[in-house]
Amino acid sequence: MHLLRWIGLWAILLSFHFGAASQELAAAPVAAASASAAPTHPFLAAQSSINSADTAWMLTSTALVLMMTLPGIALFYGGMIRRKNFINTLASVVAIAALVTLLWFAVGYSLAFTPGNLWWGGTDRLWFAGLDYLKDSGQLAVSYLAPNLPESVYAMYQLSFAIITAALIVGAVVERMQFSALLWFIGLWSVLVYAPIAHWVWETGGWLAQMGVLDFAGGSVVHINAGVTGLVCAYALGPRKGYGHEPFQPFNLGLTMVGAGLLWVGWFGFNAGSALAADGRAGLAMAVTQIAAAAGAMFWMLGEWLVRGRPSLLGLCSGLVAGLVAITPAAGFVTPRSAVLIGAVAGLACYWGATGLKRMLNADDSLDVFGVHGIGGIVGSLLTGVLASKNISGVHGQLSTQLMGVAIVVLYSGVMSALLLWVTKVWIGLRVDETAEQTGLDISLHREQLGT
Repeated sequence: MHLLRWIGLWAILLSFHFGAASQELAAAPVAAASASAAPTHPFLAAQSSINSADTAWMLTSTALVLMMTLPGIALFYGGMIRRKNFINTLASVVAIAALVTLLWFAVGYSLAFTPGNLWWGGTDRLWFAGLDYLKDSGQLAVSYLAPNLPESVYAMYQLSFAIITAALIVGAVVERMQFSALLWFIGLWSVLVYAPIAHWVWETGGWLAQMGVLDFAGGSVVHINAGVTGLVCAYALGPRKGYGHEPFQPFNLGLTMVGAGLLWVGWFGFNAGSALAADGRAGLAMAVTQIAAAAGAMFWMLGEWLVRGRPSLLGLCSGLVAGLVAITPAAGFVTPRSAVLIGAVAGLACYWGATGLKRMLNADDSLDVFGVHGIGGIVGSLLTGVLASKNISGVHGQLSTQLMGVAIVVLYSGVMSALLLWVTKVWIGLRVDETAEQTGLDISLHREQLGT
């Protein structure tokens, strides 16, 4: 019954929002670019105007970022939870990737990356419209935000960010959330939370972009957003049975290390790809990403070694992710020396976020989504305002502006996530029953289990 309701309501929502719009869009011509001014809408361009090197790099970057989710996040998270919930964790990540993909091309891309107003985009690309490729006339659609690329490549690249942001939230809810509830929540969240914030920060008409907030590759849009949402989810669901009273042994830290390695490599597409070109800025973004990851791993390890008397593999993996998270908003704006500082601060701050702060907040954020991604995103966003180099970025960073941007994203993401969780709870409930939780979600929800 839950599945039928899930399918039925989504069908109603989609037909209500997009039925009339899709008919209009099917008949509407694609806007032509002005010869005298830079275009401000998607438009048709000659195929000869596309930069082949940039396109090749962005195709590669898109694949790298998708690899971060499938299988990177799946293995990174799957190795940290208990064996009886491993399949559910992987299934959650795969299902989110599929769901967000369909919603992105139906709704999200248009709301995020087409011109509309300060708050959300227009209807140019609703319901799988756009992304034209016209072989006979030698034309294809391009975005005014990346006129050197086919729009299909640009939209796919931005989709990879939408997917991984939603998948990160899984780490806060594993081992106790209904599978149907997770999909309902993520579906609503990707349209009503992720897409608007992406528009505010990354589309030229968005109000945070016009305010001067700097976010090169997703400190606010991806990491603060997912981290705050994860924390709200943890509070809404409540702690796992036995949390704080019995040990929750990770299933396989070897898988976690493999997942962390895939994240590290994939992050080059995440950060260097955000240059949207195969150029010097992409090269610098790649270098500072590597440096910050290394600094994050070393300083998390150092902090853990001093506090607990020993380093751990899990700490090293968490530290490198902390460094990667923090450099994300700054990658196209800072020098290698600044990257060392950003990674070091993030390694220590996120170690505290996953230990001392987590105890203070008293929330069972299962895999420290807020402690690593939320805190790391905040650290990186604020340090971007301090360390951004005008010689590199062409703009001056301002700490006050970055702080305002962080506060706005935290507030909107937190309030909207709480509202969507309430709606989901009223509709189908959020949490599995105690028997299902004790048995494990692999068996109770999927009727599958790992072999011996």
